Amino acid sequence: MIHELFNPAGPEFYILIATLIFLAIAWKLGAFGQIGKGLDARGNAVRAELEQARSLREEAQKLLADYQKKQKEAEAEAAAMIEAAKAEAERFKAEQIAKIEDFVARRTKLADQKIAQAESSAVAEVKAAAADAAVKAATTILADQPAASAGNLMSAALNEVRAKLN
Repeated sequence: MIHELFNPAGPEFYILIATLIFLAIAWKLGAFGQIGKGLDARGNAVRAELEQARSLREEAQKLLADYQKKQKEAEAEAAAMIEAAKAEAERFKAEQIAKIEDFVARRTKLADQKIAQAESSAVAEVKAAAADAAVKAATTILADQPAASAGNLMSAALNEVRAKLN
């Protein structure tokens, strides 16, 4: 294969010569410098894009970290609000229980007072009825009896009233 390149009778030789002449002309006109500059410019552009992509990635990571931090703070705040609401509900429950107990105690005391008043009123009514009955009995007995036995009847009636009252 190599021996064919250097054989002037073959077409490969003329292709080699043409390629060398083309490369010499291109080198003389500065095409290789232009190609190098173009490749350098393209490399710089790629480098700038990579740098921009890296900075965007870092910024995105910072934003993600900020959002995650805010999410954790919001979750903590929500948990604190729930705990505060539970504590408030317990406090309200305790207040309501205390109010109900106080209300029941006042109503019980009032009922006890009414019962005591009713008992005193009933005792007074019974005493008054007993006294009226005793007076009526004494009046009836005294009206039917002579005056001598009235004193004995009076003491008997008083003893009877005492026995009923006690």
